[in-house]
Amino acid sequence: MTLRPALATLLLLGAMPALAAGRVPYGGELRVAHTGTSGDLGDPTLADTPVDATLFGLLSRPVCRMDVSGAFQPAVAREVTRSTAQTVRLNLPSLVLANTLARAWTRLSNPKDASPYRALLFPVQAEGRQLSANGTALELPLSFPWPDLERSLCHPALALPLTTVAPSLGPFAATASKGVLEARLGYPEGRPYLDRLMLTPTDERGLSRLWSSRQVQLALGSLPEAGVLTGPALHATYLAFSPRRVPTDFRQAFESAIDREDLTRLFVRAPAVAMPHLLPPALLTQAPRPRPGAPGSGGMKTVTLLYDASLEDQRAVAERIQVKLHDRGYKVALEPLSRATLRARWAKGDFELMLHSLLLPPLPGPALAVVLDAAGRKDLLGVELPLIGSVADPAARDTKARERALAIAPSVPIIPLYAQGLGVRVAPEVGGLVMDAQGLPMLDGAYLLPAEQSPAAGTRR
Repeated sequence: MTLRPALATLLLLGAMPALAAGRVPYGGELRVAHTGTSGDLGDPTLADTPVDATLFGLLSRPVCRMDVSGAFQPAVAREVTRSTAQTVRLNLPSLVLANTLARAWTRLSNPKDASPYRALLFPVQAEGRQLSANGTALELPLSFPWPDLERSLCHPALALPLTTVAPSLGPFAATASKGVLEARLGYPEGRPYLDRLMLTPTDERGLSRLWSSRQVQLALGSLPEAGVLTGPALHATYLAFSPRRVPTDFRQAFESAIDREDLTRLFVRAPAVAMPHLLPPALLTQAPRPRPGAPGSGGMKTVTLLYDASLEDQRAVAERIQVKLHDRGYKVALEPLSRATLRARWAKGDFELMLHSLLLPPLPGPALAVVLDAAGRKDLLGVELPLIGSVADPAARDTKARERALAIAPSVPIIPLYAQGLGVRVAPEVGGLVMDAQGLPMLDGAYLLPAEQSPAAGTRR
C-alpha cells in the first residue's frame, strides 16, 4: 500500500470507526471553487501562487513530497536514494518520464530560460545544465555537500511540465469539459478516491458567495475564519530593485516610508504576515530591524514599478508604494504585466523596481538559495550554499541558513515585504484532506463520506 492510501486509512480508522472495515469510500465528484489565475498551467515555474500550485499539482507532481512533519516520501519517482554521498539517484516509472524530467530541469537551469527556482538545482554539478537519463534513472552528482537536495526536489516548481504529448502526469487528468478533471486510474501513488473534480474559478467575493450558497464543497483561497485550514505563509513577496538604475539611498528611502505591518494588514489578502527579513516568519523568527530616518532630499526621481497583473494584492501594494515613495521624492509609474512577461523582464535585468512573489520551499537553506537568485546575486550561491551544506545536523544547518540570511540581507537588492499562506474551507462531508509541508492541500487523498456518515448529510447538494 502506498503512503496516501495508508495514511488516509489510518485517519479514517481513528475518526470514523463506523465505516465498515476502515475502508475509505471511492467515487463521487467534488465541487471546488478557487481564486487561481488564468495563467499558463503548463509551466510549473509560473504556477507558483499557493492556489495555482495546488491546481497544477492535480495534473502533475514533483518527484517527491513532504508531509506537514517534514517527512520525505517518493511520489512520481519510485525511489530517491543516495547512490554515493555526493550523488542523488532518482528511479522513474518509465524512460519517457526520466527523459522528460532531465530535459525540463536542464531547461530550467539554462540562463536563457531563467527562473529563480533554478537555484534549487544549483548544488548539482554544472548547476543542473548537463542532465541526462540513464534508462529510467536520473543521477544528480553534487558539486558540494547539500543534504537538503532530496527535499528541495519536492518543490512544486520542479514538477514535470505538461506537454501535448503528456497533458496529465498527476492524480487527475483534464477532460474535454472545461473545469472537469477525472481521476487517473494509473497514477503511480494510487488512483484518487474521488472520481472527478469540478473546478470553478472566481474572485474573493465570488468564492464567498459560492460557499455561502453551498454550491461548492471546497474553497481554495478563503480568508482565515473559523473552520478554515491554513498552510504556512511561504508565498513571499519582495520589492526587487536595480542598483544601477535607482539612487544609492533607495533602500533607506523605501524602508523609512513603508510600514510592513500596515501594508500587510490593509492591502494584502489574508492569511498574510509582514516579512521583515529575507526569509518569511515561518522560516525565520526575529524582531524587525528599526526603521531608518528619511534620506536627504535630492529632487524628484522618476522610476517604474513592475508588478504581476494577475495578483490583486500586488496591484494594491504597488499603488500604496507609489503614494508613500512620492513623499520621499520618487515619482513612481506602475506597469502591470503578465507573470511570464514579468519573469522575462526579471531574467534580463530589465527593470528599475519590481514586485516579485515566490513560493519558497519549507526549508531555510533552499529558500535562501531561491531568494538570492531572485535578488540577482547568483554569485552568492557559490559562497553561501557550501557554507550551509557543510553542516551535517539538520537543525544546526537550518540555524546556519537563518544566520546567513540575516547577515547578507543589507547587501542584496531585494526588500522583503510580506508572506501569504493558503486558506482552505472544507465542507463537513469531505474527509481525508491534509496539507503537505508546502502548505498545499492534497486533493487526491480527499473523499466524500457516505450520506449516513456525513455530519451534514443532505446539506450541500
